[in-house]
This record gives sequence, C-alpha cells and structure tokens, in this order.
Amino acid sequence: MQNFTFHNPTRILFGQGCIANIAPEIPAGARVLITYGGGSVVNTGTLAEVRQALAGLTLFEFGGIEPNPTYETLMRAVTLARDERIDFLLAVGGGSVIDGTKFIAAAVPFVGEPWDILARHAPVTAALPLGSVLTLPATASEMNAGAVITRHATQDKLFFVSPLVFPRFSALDPTKSYTLPPRQVANGIVDAFVHIAEQYLTYPVDAKVQDRFAEGLLLTLIEDGPRALAEPENYAVRANLMWTATLALNGLIGAGVPQDWSTHMLGHEITALHGLDHAQTLAIVLPAMLQVRRLAKRDKLLQYAERVWGLTDGDAEARIDAAIAHTRAFFESLQVPTRLSSYGIGPEAIAPLVAHLERHGMTALGERQDVGLACARQVYEQAL
Repeated sequence: MQNFTFHNPTRILFGQGCIANIAPEIPAGARVLITYGGGSVVNTGTLAEVRQALAGLTLFEFGGIEPNPTYETLMRAVTLARDERIDFLLAVGGGSVIDGTKFIAAAVPFVGEPWDILARHAPVTAALPLGSVLTLPATASEMNAGAVITRHATQDKLFFVSPLVFPRFSALDPTKSYTLPPRQVANGIVDAFVHIAEQYLTYPVDAKVQDRFAEGLLLTLIEDGPRALAEPENYAVRANLMWTATLALNGLIGAGVPQDWSTHMLGHEITALHGLDHAQTLAIVLPAMLQVRRLAKRDKLLQYAERVWGLTDGDAEARIDAAIAHTRAFFESLQVPTRLSSYGIGPEAIAPLVAHLERHGMTALGERQDVGLACARQVYEQAL
C-alpha cells in the first residue's frame, strides 16, 4: 500500500426526510444562495422542501445550471453572489449543480480572472462555505473537493480540486431519486462504476482493504443497477445506489492506491466537442481503454475478472477478454451505448479529439503517466 493522507470533512445526513434537518448545518443569520439546475427540483417539490427547512434565513436563488455546467452561466451566479453579499451556498441537484456551486464558491472571493482556477490551476486561497442536497447519485461531488466546468465559448472542459470546496454537509435522501428519468439513473450507475474502475483497475500495491471495498461497490452496482431501472421506487435499492455513488469518489477507496483517470480525460473531450453526457463518454471509453492497455493492467484485470465477474475458466487472456466483454455488456444492459458510432461519431472525429487532448496538456495520462497521444488515438479508434 502506498503512503497517504486521508481527510474528508463533509457531514452526511442520510435517509428519507433528512432535508428537514439541514437548517442547523448553516450558520445563523447567513445570506444563502440556493443553486439548482432545470425545473425538476421545482416540479418534484424538492426546492419547496428546502425553502421550508430554511425558513427564517435570508434566501436567494439561482437556477439554470446546466449538465456539464458552463463558466458563462456560473459567472452570472458569481455576480449575483457578490452583489447580494452571499455568505453560504446551497446546491440542490446532482453532480453538475454541485460542481458548478463549488466553482461559484471559489470564484466569488477570487482576485483576477476566475477561469484561471481551471485553465492555469491558480491556487484557491478562499471560498464561500457550501452545502448540498443531492437529487441524482452519480458523481460523489456531494462528498469530495473536485469539480469539472465547461467553457462554452472555447469548447474547454476542465477540472479543479481544492480542499476549500468540500461541502460542509450533504443531505442524501434516496427518495429524491425516484422521479429521475431512466437515462439519468443509468448514467449515474455508469458514472459511479467508472469512478471505481479508475482507482481499482491500475496495478497491485497489496491494498487489500481498498480493493475489497472497490469490489463490493462494483458488485452492488451490478446487482442493484438494473433493479433501480426496473423498480424505480424501491427504497432499499435507491439507498444502496446513492451511498455507493458517494463512496465511489469520496477519497476512501483511492487512498493509498495508484489512480488512472485517463478514461475521464478522454471522455471530457468527447463531451466538449460532441455534447454527449459525461457518463455516455465513460461507457464508450472504458472498455476500449481496458482493451488497449490490457498488458499494463493485466494483474488487476485478472483480479477483476475473478472477484467481480466470477470468471475463473480459461487462460488469462480469455478471462481478460471476458471481463472486458462483461463490462461492455453491463453498460449496454442499462441502455448506455459503448461505441462512438452509436452516436453518429466516425473516424473523422478522432484527430480533433486528440488535438484537444494535446491542447489541454493531456499527454502523459494514466497511473504510470504512459498514456500519450498515440495511445489515446488507439483508444478512440478502438471505441469506434
């Protein structure tokens, strides 16, 4: 196991009705900006529930944060927060809303051009405190310190990480996921699955605890993912999925182990240039990435084949083939396609995707920094 420092300060309120308990988590007298996305939190009554829970506080609202939140939209919220002297942010929604709110938190006190936080990795030295009410389990943004933001004008999709944007608290009520469209449920399952894979499918470092945690989370997604689509109001299923998605990227299973994240970086460029959902890009890239890098990932792929998919027959190469095929079939069973061609994206798209990776400095990716542009091109070609 590698050396590590692990700290996660986010307080979790979990279970049906937990939104009613969020007021004590916010400082008395705070001027609170509630952020959200489209109309779903309005239509489902979640926003009204939040307002009721925060009765007595000074509330402001900013809606319209998109999937793959854009810098252009978020800067309008930054202006509002500055003008109204906001001192606490509350994100109500899924990972995109929470990611966007983290950027707002960092940008409000930032001196200079806030895009530098993403484009130049300018240090975040101050941030507004924030909390979240989760409605879409997927990204674990409710319990981590990272965010991914898109700049529409330049087709850039970049990330930043700062311990100052850990949510102070997050309320996780599984019933808030009951009304999600099947596409969003499936995307959330894929997102969590690939988050785990990025930390697990690397190379062995004798981290037995992290490996077993990761395998257990993957098995939960495989068992309960299809059930969530078939039984949308099964509380036990939704509770397990929500907590699995949070644990997938709250730092726990990644402590002391090598991490990859090349699938995410290649996927970000597909979203930036072609507008696919984040999870859709991950479902496309991961099976191709595993195929192209099967030698470097051989030992963990064999462990994955046996412990997650129960594959013990045949030689090593056959078991790796089967594990990759099972991964692809699982995503497809959720109605999330795993080929670029399924979205009308052909070979002509590969050169611009690789060029965008180079432009963003993504030329030495992966757990060993050996995923260069040539390897990325192979992965994109494999994903056709």
